[in-house]
Amino acid sequence: MRPALKAGLRPLWRDRDTLQIGVDPRRAAALTGLGNAAAIVSLLDGSRNAAEVARTAAEHGIAPEATDRVLGLLASAGVLDDFPAHLHQTLPGYLRARLAPELACAALAYGHGDGGAAVIARRRAAFVRVYGGDRVGACVATFLSASGVAWVSCRDSGIAGAADVTPAGLGAADVGTGRAAGVSRAVHRVAREVRTADDARRLPDLAVLAGRPDPVDLAELMGGRVPHLAVAASEAIGVVGPLTEPGHTACLRCVDLTKAARDPAWPVVLAQAASAAGSPVSPQACDTVLAAATAALAAAQALAFIDRGGPLVTANGTLEVVLPDWQWRRRSWTPHPACTCGARERNRGGGSHHGSVRNKSSSIDGE
Repeated sequence: MRPALKAGLRPLWRDRDTLQIGVDPRRAAALTGLGNAAAIVSLLDGSRNAAEVARTAAEHGIAPEATDRVLGLLASAGVLDDFPAHLHQTLPGYLRARLAPELACAALAYGHGDGGAAVIARRRAAFVRVYGGDRVGACVATFLSASGVAWVSCRDSGIAGAADVTPAGLGAADVGTGRAAGVSRAVHRVAREVRTADDARRLPDLAVLAGRPDPVDLAELMGGRVPHLAVAASEAIGVVGPLTEPGHTACLRCVDLTKAARDPAWPVVLAQAASAAGSPVSPQACDTVLAAATAALAAAQALAFIDRGGPLVTANGTLEVVLPDWQWRRRSWTPHPACTCGARERNRGGGSHHGSVRNKSSSIDGE
């Protein structure tokens, strides 16, 4: 082990005898009565293994027992990592520097003791395909790429327009060119090492469906048991979810069947909306900030799935924001009995691997 303080937590003195690691009390830990053993903390940068830390500390008059005690206290407080030396050695210098915030955040968020190495390794092994290169889909692609996902492709046969330009997505130079190619360029502006070429022969590890999905694409994903996350922003409303794991959680058809049960005219409205997709009759009511906020939350859910699999708040649910209050709320969707996706039967039999996913403080059910 190469002991290192969790990246992103700074040692701070509360008083002459008490050292606090981190600022916010939700992350910080305090050690008191350290005396000269406080010097051990300055040795915890990952450049030494545990034996070398003890040996260096002993050169400063600190007994091995005191070193072991300090390391044990830091580890039990959750502020000590095993420095991911192997990962650092395998990453090019520029990529190591760019992913340093991702490593630090992953180590703190998930509480792993490996400095975020396992999380970054999962992202580096993942293939995500974004279906739709509009202002939301393009942003999702760049966010995922910048976060360490090694292969992010985009499927979109449309041409980029001026309304597609966003700070985190397509640029002004992309107007008039293919959206998919524009998304690839946007990705490479922030993550030049990311693979963006699509491979029609391979199904992705995760699909992100930006906007109303093509029925052919959706059938392929359901048939291939590919997890997919829906995201859309229009009519000044952002929606993230559901995250569908085919046969396990509610799918998009489950959602439509539930809506149709409450509103008999919903299938007619939906059919007209689908046939008008991409129509230039009116601009999409999704401003720059709504696009970025919706894409950021979708990317966060995608990363959470890649990082740890589940359970996710968007499994059997959607996260929705209605302007102008900017308050995200969760809406629950259960597998529909008339849907053929199989999730209803699995959940009825107690076979769901997610269990109950709820955010009670902000949950709203139904319409």
